[in-house]
Amino acid sequence: MVYSGPRLLLEKGIDMEKKRIVVALGGNALGKNLPEQMIAVKNTVKAIADLIEAGHEVVISHGNGPQVGMIQEAMTLLTRSNPEKYVPCPLSVCTAMSQGYIGYDLQNFLREELYNRGIEQDVTSCLTQVEVDPEDPAFANPTKPIGAFLTKEEADQLVRERDYTVVEDAGRGYRRVVASPKPKRIVELSTIKALVDTGHVVVAAGGGGIPVFRTEGFHLKGAPAVVDKDFASELLAEDLDADYLIILTAVEKVAIHFNQPDQQWLDRLTPEEARKYMAEDQFAKGSMLPKVEAAVKFAESKPGRTALITLLEKARDGIEGKTGTRIEQN
Repeated sequence: MVYSGPRLLLEKGIDMEKKRIVVALGGNALGKNLPEQMIAVKNTVKAIADLIEAGHEVVISHGNGPQVGMIQEAMTLLTRSNPEKYVPCPLSVCTAMSQGYIGYDLQNFLREELYNRGIEQDVTSCLTQVEVDPEDPAFANPTKPIGAFLTKEEADQLVRERDYTVVEDAGRGYRRVVASPKPKRIVELSTIKALVDTGHVVVAAGGGGIPVFRTEGFHLKGAPAVVDKDFASELLAEDLDADYLIILTAVEKVAIHFNQPDQQWLDRLTPEEARKYMAEDQFAKGSMLPKVEAAVKFAESKPGRTALITLLEKARDGIEGKTGTRIEQN
């Protein structure tokens, strides 16, 4: 027999306080191309299903760095092959495409995993726009990595041929960077909230959301940018009045003096402690720094809210206080 989440808990005799959780998936949870994504997502949904099986309400957001870069590269090649027939594809449209195909995999594999566990719960993706400020200083200082990691030679070629801005990314290679303005408003928030309130698991704000400007009248125009998924996820968690924001990454805990002899893993951080470490440049820009910044913002947004940074497979253990780095007020 197939049960919904709460009834399944009663059948198993489990008594656990229900939490509303926004889970922000990093790139390691999605792979770097279509075949990798199929494999990665099958594993990713198991950790998400663990949270749902424990009785929690879950909303999923995700990054799209490799995917949106791959889509734009493909569309660029298509345009070059027949410029009279095809036109360049704006980055905002590429983000919408990435939301569609990543959400498609997440909702299908998660639904299957839940049914296999005897849990009947609807899972859906919401194409999500995020309003940004056209005067945001980020447009003058591109910092958001997208696309695949590159060698120095490949990066130099893109700079010469396409005038891309390319930077070295945390010792892992070179990547193209684009503007990353802060999110101001989630346009489809009322739709997302209605779905969550009626028991759906929702995939939303994928890739940080489709960045849009408010123009004349009610028109929303796509912006040439990528919103950081951690900041978009934080805004989504605030607006949904979530109890937890879980930011999943490639390490089990946040560390100071990372990859140095005196490296120290952190179990808990207050916002004040986190700011002290940020001022000391303890967290890599474009990597751990935005995760900690988003976590601090969420923890301070309302008493009782907790942000957790940990590995994908440790999400449930983190909620139970067994691992991960918790960012919360005293």
